[in-house]
Amino acid sequence: MKSYALPVTVFLISIGLSHADDRKPARPKAPAPTHSNVPYGPHPENVLDFWKAKGEGPRPLHVYIHGGGWRGGTKKVKPGQMEPFLEKGISCASVEYRLTPDNPLPAPVHDAARAIQFIRTKAKEWNINPDKIALTGGSAGACTSMWILMHDDLADPDNDDPVLRESTRVTAAAVRGGQTSIDPKQIVPWLGEKVLDHLMIANAVGEPDAEAALANYEKHEAHYKEFSAYNHVSKGDPPLLMIYGSDMSVPSKNAGHGIHHPVYGVKMKEKCDEMGVECHLIIPGVHKSEQYREANSFLFEQLLGE
Repeated sequence: MKSYALPVTVFLISIGLSHADDRKPARPKAPAPTHSNVPYGPHPENVLDFWKAKGEGPRPLHVYIHGGGWRGGTKKVKPGQMEPFLEKGISCASVEYRLTPDNPLPAPVHDAARAIQFIRTKAKEWNINPDKIALTGGSAGACTSMWILMHDDLADPDNDDPVLRESTRVTAAAVRGGQTSIDPKQIVPWLGEKVLDHLMIANAVGEPDAEAALANYEKHEAHYKEFSAYNHVSKGDPPLLMIYGSDMSVPSKNAGHGIHHPVYGVKMKEKCDEMGVECHLIIPGVHKSEQYREANSFLFEQLLGE
C-alpha cells in the first residue's frame, strides 16, 4: 500500500499552526486596577476599583458610576475608558453599589456617595487631590452623579464612622442619558406615560411595576423628590455637562426612549441657567455647548485647570 505524506505546510495549516494563520488579534484589555475590589462600606456590593496615575503631587480623580437602572450593571470598565485620564495624570475609580428592587432607595445612591467619602479617607495613601474629584456615568449612573453633584454635603463631622465625616462634594460631573428627576408626577408631564414602563422608576422604591408605584405614590413621594437632582440645584453648585440622544419626540415612544429622553437635559439646563449654575447640554443636531464637543475635554479642564 502506498503512503501519502502531507507536505509540512499543508499539515500545519490543517491544525491551525501555519504562519499564515488569519485568526483575529486578541481584543485589547482595560488596564488592571492598582487596587481591586476595595471595600468602602459594610455590604458585599460596597467595593470599588482604583487606578493610580503617575505625576508630581496629589493627582485629580475621575470616578465612574455605572448605569443599569439601579437594577443591574457592573463596575467593570471597557478598554479605552480610563486610559485617556491616566495618560493625563488623572487617577480613576469605578464604583459598585447595591441594586434595586432588593435594595431600594436610598441604598444605591447613598452607597455611591459613601464611596466618594471613602476615597477621601485614602487621599494621602493613594496620592489623590481631594479638591479635584469629578464624576461620570450613564443612565442611572448619571442620575446618581448629578444627585451627588447638586446635593448639599452629606458630611457628618460628629459621626462615629470616620468615612461619614468626609465631604461628598465634588468638582464637576459629565454624564450621558441621565434622569434629572425620577418623580412620576414630574416626569409624566414632561415625557408621557411610557416613561413609567421602565422598571427603574418602580424598582427604585421597591415596587414591582408602575401600577404599584403609582398606587403607593404617597408612601414613596419623599424618596422620589429627594433623589431627583433637579430639585437640588442651587446657586454655587459645580459645573455639569450632559449628553443625550437626538430623538426629541414627545410623548416618549417606549420605556427605553423615555428613561433616557433628552427632555431631562433640557429641563435641567433651564433650571441650572435660572440658578446661575454652569451647565452644558449636548443633543446632536438640537443643542450644543459653545465650549465643549464631548465629555472628556470638559473633565480634563475641570480636573487639570486651576
